[in-house]
Amino acid sequence: MPTLAITNFNITCATLGGFITLFGLVSYLLKERYYLSEALISLIAGVIFSPHATNFIKPLDFALGSQENLDSITLYFTRLVLGVQLVLAGVQLPRKYLQHEWKSLALLLGPGMTAMWLSSSLIVWGMVPNLSFLHSLAIGACVTPTDPVLSNSIVKGKFADKHIPKDLQKIIIAESGANDGLGYPFLFLALYLIKYIGNGGAGQPGGASLAMGDWFGEIWGYTILLSVVYGAAVGWIAKELLHRAEEKKFVDRESFLVFAITLALFITGTCGMIGSDDVLACFVAGNAFTIDDWFRLETKDDSLQPTIDMLLNLSIFMWFGAVCPWASFANNDVIPVYRLIFLGILILLFRRLPVVFALHWKIWQVEEKQQALFVGFFGPIGVSAVFYLYISLEFLRLITVDGVVREDAAKLEDVFTVVIWFLAICSIVVHGLSVPLGKLGYHLPRTLSSAMASRSVSEDPEEPEAPFHIRDRVVNEVQAQTHRERQRNEQRPRNEPPRREVFRIGRSTIPLVSTTPRTVDAEEGEPTDAIEPSTLKESPEVDADDSQSVPSKESASKDAQQDGSMKGDRRC
Repeated sequence: MPTLAITNFNITCATLGGFITLFGLVSYLLKERYYLSEALISLIAGVIFSPHATNFIKPLDFALGSQENLDSITLYFTRLVLGVQLVLAGVQLPRKYLQHEWKSLALLLGPGMTAMWLSSSLIVWGMVPNLSFLHSLAIGACVTPTDPVLSNSIVKGKFADKHIPKDLQKIIIAESGANDGLGYPFLFLALYLIKYIGNGGAGQPGGASLAMGDWFGEIWGYTILLSVVYGAAVGWIAKELLHRAEEKKFVDRESFLVFAITLALFITGTCGMIGSDDVLACFVAGNAFTIDDWFRLETKDDSLQPTIDMLLNLSIFMWFGAVCPWASFANNDVIPVYRLIFLGILILLFRRLPVVFALHWKIWQVEEKQQALFVGFFGPIGVSAVFYLYISLEFLRLITVDGVVREDAAKLEDVFTVVIWFLAICSIVVHGLSVPLGKLGYHLPRTLSSAMASRSVSEDPEEPEAPFHIRDRVVNEVQAQTHRERQRNEQRPRNEPPRREVFRIGRSTIPLVSTTPRTVDAEEGEPTDAIEPSTLKESPEVDADDSQSVPSKESASKDAQQDGSMKGDRRC
């Protein structure tokens, strides 16, 4: 007998599939017309379907009711999304991009990231009460990297193609990909110091010397350098194998297109097993995989990779909306809500913008001050910050005294959760609305002023309303036809002369058809158009109310000359 199976899995699948389906129906309207980011839309949908509202998605049920299990699920989900995104980011860059643009990247990843880390830490230290500067360094390190997932909203799509130069798009992609993996040294420098000299100097035995030894050995030696070497080796080997398989016709088109995504999954899993930096390894592997630009050019016009990218973006931000601790923003023992709001504003304004503006003179891709302000402001905080949040929570839970998490580490867990989640939400909302609000602020004053001006003219009792003139309509239509004819002439073959439409009175068209080929002047060496009056053909169209016969060639030529003079008078 059929029975209803209203399980959490079925409800979640139906909710996720239904949302993505409905979003797909209006995706072009939302993203290309209103410039809304899919991250913001997915976040709002996640809140609506979460236990905070309709309770369709129940994340704790998937985690068996354990908050630690839920944190682990979120960490693994962010690792998966970042791994795929960073391989695709590396694939998007031109051949040997890191080698050619290493100076610009070195400025952004060296002095740039260091200044961003320190400025973020100082702001957190000043706004969060009863927080040591060492603890604020750990929080500042989590929000230092720019997020590659949210960065796609400003380097892809109609807005980016129209307003952002290609070189600027590439440097944003490269920086957001590289600094995600390089966030490890900043974060673990603070975490190791908290472990060994924290708690008022009563940390674990070893002191600062052991902390610095672990930082250089484990983080720089094992985590960073190993991930760079491993990612480069795997990416290069994968490229060679795919080259040979394609030459021998061993691989089909579907497997060829999905190769970069499966490579990301492989690197994420293997780096996770050896305990290295899978985020940085994925970005390096993507660059090594397309070091000869072959795979990028082969898949440039295919839509599989952007499709997978979109599905992951919608899923991860919908999950964020469901698991975010919304209630803790207003009710917590860490920081009052008004301080939290000011913290978000200060981080968005001073975490990155002053640093990029100060360095843009040395970065050739950022040519103008307006571009420096744009790049400085659009340094979003998102998936990477949440990833480092749960990496930090795993580390802090291992700082124990007699089997219990140390007191300062337990308190720091609450500070981490509230502050980093709030900053990530602030960035998703503000950066998701910046472009549409900016476009609205640009067009709205002009629209209102023109509407008010037309209203004041029409409502003036002393001045009558302007009459309707047929001449204006005729001139506008003639100009539109001329514009269309100019576009057709630009697409014509080289051996065909340009076509010019001639209009009779009444706006009927006399087509000019040239059968005379273009000649080349012997002295000038440039083609000239030889159009004889005899090339004028009779128009096959006659107005319905026109009782006259079709004009002859001579009369058509005279009409063309007269109409040309009339058009000249109109322009005057």
